[in-house]
Amino acid sequence: MRKLASLEDAEWVYNDRLHNDRRREILAKYPEIKSLMKPDPNLIWIVTIIILIQLASLYLVKDLEWKWVIFCAYVFGGSINHSLIIASHEISHNIPFGHRKALWNRWFGIFANLPIGIPCSISFKKYHTDHHFLGVDGVEVGVPHYLEGWFFCTAYRKLVWIAFQPLFITFRLLFINRKPISYLEIINTVAQITFDIIVYYVFGVKSLVYMLVASMLGLGLHPISGNLIGDHYMFLKEQETFSYYGPLNLLTFNVGYHNEHHDFPNIPGKDLPLVRKIAAEYYDKLPHHISWIKVLYDFVMDNTISSYSRMKKRLPKRKW
Repeated sequence: MRKLASLEDAEWVYNDRLHNDRRREILAKYPEIKSLMKPDPNLIWIVTIIILIQLASLYLVKDLEWKWVIFCAYVFGGSINHSLIIASHEISHNIPFGHRKALWNRWFGIFANLPIGIPCSISFKKYHTDHHFLGVDGVEVGVPHYLEGWFFCTAYRKLVWIAFQPLFITFRLLFINRKPISYLEIINTVAQITFDIIVYYVFGVKSLVYMLVASMLGLGLHPISGNLIGDHYMFLKEQETFSYYGPLNLLTFNVGYHNEHHDFPNIPGKDLPLVRKIAAEYYDKLPHHISWIKVLYDFVMDNTISSYSRMKKRLPKRKW
């Protein structure tokens, strides 16, 4: 593997070797795809409706028995909150308001964050930029720490690792590529804590627990969370990015169209199926997942796949 002299060099390797050549070829052959590179204002109303649905569920669960609170948190709340987290992904690419109104997207991200219960929208934006360097060691926090791969190596341990993925992601933010806290992150945190307190006083402790557990379960052992592993874990040698074309894309803003997204990150999720349709000869031939549930099963049961199964690009030490 070619060594990278700098982060800029890493960007060149990512763009040129993995996606930029294909993007240039596709745009040369199908220039009409450029017309899809525009904001999607409809996302504002879709996300707002999802938020209102989750707010209604906070009211509906407040008097349920605890076992039903947890059940609803997994089946319904987990799906809703995972959808909102994927919405944060769309918002991080400035899809709702466009690049010219970048700050508006940050405020909207804070708003979309509220039913998730944990402040993450602004931090997601900050670190997701690094994700598009795909696997640069010490830069992208989506790549597990080597201790994760060393310890979570059996089926049972990998099951535990999947269940607590949100905690491990937080761990990486703190220890792999820690960044200064921005004023927007402080606002995000204050707004979220304020909202959580309001939920507690208006609806009660069960609604608050429902909201927080929904986020934890929705990002853990949940069918939709197969995308967290299926997108970039190397289920086949030398293929770093996989798409998924199943029905769960309806709940996740087409995040399953992941090769298409990395080729054209400025195109809204709703239009990624059109990208695949226009440039079918480029995408149909690529291996892809047919089920996120199968992704989770294969990850746990296949001894050749673990959290080590991510491609890493290492930055050599600088010589001064």
